[in-house]
Amino acid sequence: MFLSKIGHVKAVIHRPIDGKAKTATVRKTATGKWFVCFSCELKPEPLLESTEVVGVDVGLKSIIATSEGESVPAPKFFRKEEKELARTQRRLSEAPKGSRDGAKRRKVVAMIHERIKNKRSNFAHQESRKLVDRYGFIAVEDLSVNRMNKDHCLAKSIMDAAWTDLTNKLTYKAEEAGRVLVKVNPVYTSQDCSRCGYRQVMPLSKRIYECPNCGLSLDRDTNAAKNILTLGLQSRQDSNLQEAPLL
Repeated sequence: MFLSKIGHVKAVIHRPIDGKAKTATVRKTATGKWFVCFSCELKPEPLLESTEVVGVDVGLKSIIATSEGESVPAPKFFRKEEKELARTQRRLSEAPKGSRDGAKRRKVVAMIHERIKNKRSNFAHQESRKLVDRYGFIAVEDLSVNRMNKDHCLAKSIMDAAWTDLTNKLTYKAEEAGRVLVKVNPVYTSQDCSRCGYRQVMPLSKRIYECPNCGLSLDRDTNAAKNILTLGLQSRQDSNLQEAPLL
């Protein structure tokens, strides 16, 4: 492979390059691995049309809950590696600064962080692909993760869930596949009844939504996903009305 201003370099191309390569970005990770990322110009490839619609609620217990009643448990990749990461960080702190042993231990810590990151990214790719392949219309929450991270009791779990990465991958996959994705304001979606609209306070410890007005009993995340879908469809309808020409 030939790179401008660098010359010929050996590279393992793990998959064929689609379209016309415009730029190449070379980077080195903290673990000493080199990667080259190509930015390519290509035509979108829409999927076969789908009439199925879905609302998606993201959470800490179920990272994905749909209006269809399906859910995906949060993988909690950081939590699973937390003890090993703490052990390696303690060993790093014990090593003399600037020593060869310290450099080796620093690389071990970086390898754990890299493993967690790769697992999260792979998970987000797989789950977003499943949704895009199946549904023609997808409504998701427009979350402000930075604001939510101010809650120090939940900040670590929120960062571990990586909602933003999942939403970003879902957004560009939907655009490339010709799907419609709408982001809605998540305010009150967990508190409103998806059947009658009755609003009640719902603490995080309460996992079942029980409506005293119409008698609906439903998983709180599924109820929220149904509200998200309703808001998404309303937003889409309002947008179509605004775009319609005046007679």
